[in-house]
Amino acid sequence: MKQITNHLPTAELQALDAAHHMHPFTADAELAEKGVRIITRASGVTLTDSEGNEILDGMAGLWCVNVGYGREELSRVAARQMNELAFYNTFFQTTHVPAIALAARLAELAPGDLNHVFYAGSGSEANDTNIRLVRRYWEVKGKPDKTIFISRKNAYHGSTMGGGSLGGMAGIHAQGGLPIPGIVHIDQPHWYAEGGDMSPEEFGLERARQLEAKIAELGEDRVAAFIAEPIQGAGGVIVPPSTYWPEIQRICDAHEIVLVADEVITGFGRTGNWFGSQTLGIRPDIMTIAKGLSSGYIPIGGSIVSDEIAATVGAAGDFNHGYTYCGHPVASAVALENLRIIEEEGLIQHVRDVASPYMAEKLSGLSDHPLVGEVKLVGLMGSIALTPHKESRAKFASEEGTVGYRCRERCFANNLVMRHVGDRMVFAPPLVIQPSDIDVMIERAIKSLDETYAEIKAEGLLEAA
Repeated sequence: MKQITNHLPTAELQALDAAHHMHPFTADAELAEKGVRIITRASGVTLTDSEGNEILDGMAGLWCVNVGYGREELSRVAARQMNELAFYNTFFQTTHVPAIALAARLAELAPGDLNHVFYAGSGSEANDTNIRLVRRYWEVKGKPDKTIFISRKNAYHGSTMGGGSLGGMAGIHAQGGLPIPGIVHIDQPHWYAEGGDMSPEEFGLERARQLEAKIAELGEDRVAAFIAEPIQGAGGVIVPPSTYWPEIQRICDAHEIVLVADEVITGFGRTGNWFGSQTLGIRPDIMTIAKGLSSGYIPIGGSIVSDEIAATVGAAGDFNHGYTYCGHPVASAVALENLRIIEEEGLIQHVRDVASPYMAEKLSGLSDHPLVGEVKLVGLMGSIALTPHKESRAKFASEEGTVGYRCRERCFANNLVMRHVGDRMVFAPPLVIQPSDIDVMIERAIKSLDETYAEIKAEGLLEAA
């Protein structure tokens, strides 16, 4: 172990955290009893905790540290911008150089006619913006009744009142009176768990056509938009069948529905292109961005908007919406430098031509593991479905997530960060990951799977539902 930075003993830090820090998506009382893990520094793809353990971060923080940890270029840019102009707002007919430069660069990178950026502080905020922006667009177009957003069950679009409502996660909807009115959900394109005897291609069409059926049920004159992640991230890295997105695109085009692609996870190289929409052949009217935009080094998000929507809303007077930190100068400067690193270091080509093919090769052997039912990988986001019976794609008899949680805990014990979504293990390492890092990652993953299998077999948890 390397020498760790001087700090209070772990137990004291854990006690302070338990006394004062409320964690997201956490039962704080349970965490206080267990003791939180404390990360003290990071470099490349490796985290170091308060005990000096070196942990391979298979989740890039929270799907976001695309350029890896410890990039001094980003800290230097942040310091320089803080000294030059730490803050100014973009209200009151005013702007500043970093916001201008970043918007112009994003317009260059985004596909099609997505040439306009409305900034936010996060992906959640940006999706709240999208609700108001789309509804304002249809109001200006003389169709004020087009207000309903259609989303998908098990989608994730943030946890604000708007973003949490757009998402389709039952746990979020169970707290705080969600979803808010005007948002409805159709089924997700998750063939492995829900496809039954249909082929993936048949299933993809069936799930896409639920959108058309829902539009018919609600009335085309009332439906404003369909929002979806190109690949569901927090839902378990659900890669839709090949037939799904072309049919969704056809339906949106045919029924005058705004298509919003939530690129918070899939943007900025994660899938082997700048955006997941390019990987999956989607032509969105709006893209939601965050996370990889700054590689998580500083909070920033936004909506990249089509010429038509921006021109329509912009010509109709004030759009009464915005945030104090829209286009924050430090965040914008860091994001711009982050995009430079991604481009100049060829990280997208590295994902497409080196890291993803190598990861796929190393993962191929996992299909034979007795606990593994399916392995999916697009670019550098992937998932491993755990099952007690491969042939039937069966669920475990135990409560969903029981086995996945056990596997996640074994990963942590083996100095690997992998996340569990139910009984599905997901991963999305930094884009800078090298083949030698992938070797370590897969070695630790296999060890964790082996230990999980032995543990649940001994405890009688290998029963199918």
